[in-house]
Amino acid sequence: MNAYDQLHRRFGRLSALEDAGGLLSWDRDTMMPEGAAGRRATVMATLGGLQHEMLTAPEVGDWLGTANADGDFWKQANLNEMKRIHTRAIAVPGDLVEALSKAGSEAEMVWRKARADNDFESLRPYLQTVLDLTRESATAIGEALSVSPYDALLDGFDPGMTQEAITPIFETLAHDLPPLLQEVLARQAAAGETPSVGAAPFPIADQEKLGVSMMRQVGFDMTRGRLDVSAHPFCGGATDDVRITTRYEADDFLPAFLGVIHETGHALYEQGLPADWQGQPVGRARGMTLHESQSLLMEMQVTRSRAFATFAAPVMSSAFGGQGSWNSADLYRRMTRVSPGFIRVDADEVTYPAHIIVRYELEVAMIEGRLALKDLPEAFNARIKDMLGLDVPDDRRGCLQDIHWPLGLWGYFPCYALGALTAAQLFAAAKSALPEIENEIQRGEFSNLLGWLRTAVHERGSSASTQDIISAATGKPLGAEDYLRHVRARYIDGER
Repeated sequence: MNAYDQLHRRFGRLSALEDAGGLLSWDRDTMMPEGAAGRRATVMATLGGLQHEMLTAPEVGDWLGTANADGDFWKQANLNEMKRIHTRAIAVPGDLVEALSKAGSEAEMVWRKARADNDFESLRPYLQTVLDLTRESATAIGEALSVSPYDALLDGFDPGMTQEAITPIFETLAHDLPPLLQEVLARQAAAGETPSVGAAPFPIADQEKLGVSMMRQVGFDMTRGRLDVSAHPFCGGATDDVRITTRYEADDFLPAFLGVIHETGHALYEQGLPADWQGQPVGRARGMTLHESQSLLMEMQVTRSRAFATFAAPVMSSAFGGQGSWNSADLYRRMTRVSPGFIRVDADEVTYPAHIIVRYELEVAMIEGRLALKDLPEAFNARIKDMLGLDVPDDRRGCLQDIHWPLGLWGYFPCYALGALTAAQLFAAAKSALPEIENEIQRGEFSNLLGWLRTAVHERGSSASTQDIISAATGKPLGAEDYLRHVRARYIDGER
């Protein structure tokens, strides 16, 4: 085999190991017995170490130095991704990779109990280990890429994304959202109390059936995925085996339902990636900004629309035996109710970016050494007060609520807000390209929307940068304008 073929084979094998790790991770977060945590952490760390050894072996560098794409666009894009991944990998020693993987697995298990017990101090030493190892890794990668440690972390989740690119967008949001939120709340108050929908309790078995039904409705292939339960909703699993999870509340069906739709958006992206490049770097999703855009497009732009409420109300009524009122206008008002709250994953689309801005600011400060971990709860609570006007009652609803930092996912949070902006921009472009799209949603028809997303985003894999994909799909670079316009149209100018 020539150099390119050798690389193709090596990265295919690495992809298979990643799939194995994805399924082990899913099992850990859904059904693994608590007593298996220690061994599972060791196994996953070992697997990560093996992947690192395969990726950083001397022959890989030799192949990259001589490989030729022979003028083929996709081959060249694949080769570019291989080089980027290899550059990041050789910057970090194998023992550090293994240590960080193990520390993240251990901290994640401790986080589960600490969150339930509202006990930040029990997590702090484990989180400190993760933070220290993350800093060490980020510094090494940053030196290899000639970027700051935090930009090196960002690059791991969205290649090419930088603080310099994020800052002006977040500054626009920080400036425009607070007064906009006050307008929204005033408009909502004038409309009166938000009506209730349905009648509790909502049996969990019925909620699960409804979720699976909606997954199928929007285009999820149940022969290549499944729905389960976990403490924190996520989308994971493996290639052609996409696992999503949610969590249920018997007295309110909407959090679980919206969680299912959100994770289904992620899963549709994974199921729509270019089949011809399965197992290769160019066949992966481009990055987490686009990934989050797909989940938030489905959850926020589509599912919380008046058109979707018209379609979904009778479906939901049937799912729960017709108990209570299932008026579509009431459902719409319920799904678009704005209420500043403590929990990020339950936040409405108006207040959601504030949660991300807070986490972004704090994690940058921790990575740069300007914020000590012992001061995180106080700093977190102070910034939530500044942004949302809320007094955080406990760490469980404060800095302990998210799994990301214990798992070592530093640099991930900005992608959520950037994803919300991208979702608004993509959906605006889709509506322009497909004038009947809202009527189709009202009828429960999603194939044209999914087809547009397949062409504009999913099937492009990692063949172009995030900004290039967004610009090609929408005709302009990523910005906050479409998101802010959408918020005003739905929550201030629209009928309540």
